[in-house]
Amino acid sequence: MSAPTRLPPPSALRAPDLARESTSGIRGRPARAVLSLLGIAVGVTAMVAVLGISAASQAGLIAQISGLGTNMLTVAPGRDIFGGQTELPTESVAMVSRIEGVRSVSAVGAVDDHSVRRTDKIDPADTNGIAVLAARLDLLDTLGGSVAAGSYLSPATERYPAVVLGAVAASRLGVGSVGDQVYLGARWFTVVGLLAPLPLAPEVDRAALVGWPVAEAELGFSGHPTTIYERSADEAVAGVRAVLAATANPENPQNVAVSRPSDALTAQLAARSAFDELFLGLGAVALLVGGIGVANTMIISVLERRGEIGMRRSLGATRRHIRAQFLAESAVLSAIGGVIGVVVGIAVCVGYSLGRDLPVALPWAAVGAGLAAAVGTGIVAGLYPAGRAARLSPTEALAAV
Repeated sequence: MSAPTRLPPPSALRAPDLARESTSGIRGRPARAVLSLLGIAVGVTAMVAVLGISAASQAGLIAQISGLGTNMLTVAPGRDIFGGQTELPTESVAMVSRIEGVRSVSAVGAVDDHSVRRTDKIDPADTNGIAVLAARLDLLDTLGGSVAAGSYLSPATERYPAVVLGAVAASRLGVGSVGDQVYLGARWFTVVGLLAPLPLAPEVDRAALVGWPVAEAELGFSGHPTTIYERSADEAVAGVRAVLAATANPENPQNVAVSRPSDALTAQLAARSAFDELFLGLGAVALLVGGIGVANTMIISVLERRGEIGMRRSLGATRRHIRAQFLAESAVLSAIGGVIGVVVGIAVCVGYSLGRDLPVALPWAAVGAGLAAAVGTGIVAGLYPAGRAARLSPTEALAAV
């Protein structure tokens, strides 16, 4: 009795073999592989860079808001029912200071019909966007500001022709040091201080500040404040805001405008988030274009390697093995593009943050999502080429060689 015939073991594609085969096409045609993965790399770079830059900007803005505080409110005169400009009472600053929860109050008042110029030869109508404001001595304390050079107004200088320039005003006037003189109104004023930028009070950045007494005595200032700055405890902001208008102008509270300057900074966060979605959409389009490039490369690869496919089928490789090989090759090609995109995107984020003096906030979730999107794009792009390769019969593939 003859021994039973032993069948050969079924064909198998082990993981090491699949890894080796999935890179053979890339290693054999490196120039084509680089060109095909560029689209994937650009898309992932865009996604990581956009989210990283946005995260760094938002972290910097949040830190700035935290440092400046959200507990400052401003009071300004509004308009009456006829559209005319109203005034705040001269005693409004004192009245606001008596509100429970208020920690500090200060004010500035617009000195109308006067401009500040570098010399008396410049046309008075050429204001260069610089306002003249009468300022109280406690203004910087309330605003949380600081002096970049020189000193702020003091009891010794507020009664004399001394001026403190905001950061923008000093730049526009070309004043870089204290001791210089500017022509204000109809006489020379000596610059005693230059302010550091004040994000919560941009109107002060663009102003020349003089003492309240000298403004009343020599510049015809009426003594009515045009902007009152108030700081209170964080938990008291809502309560203070509710009574601020009525306290500042009890007779006509409807003619008072109350605002919180930090709201403008907070609005920037929402605006930047809206742009993030736009740029992410552009990154997704780049990924789509990259996926089309990978699919095209894989189709050409299938056509060029029909002899290899036929030989492997003749030696026992199944359709599933061929499909897995080309799908893996497409995924590896896209993954390489994803890694390159992640590295470039992180480099862009770090460079931007360091260049803008912002905290480095790497979007690790975006890094993972970018890699996953790259691999997923590669798998989708390889479905048709892999299926086409798997459908080739051994005789058909070898006949086409």
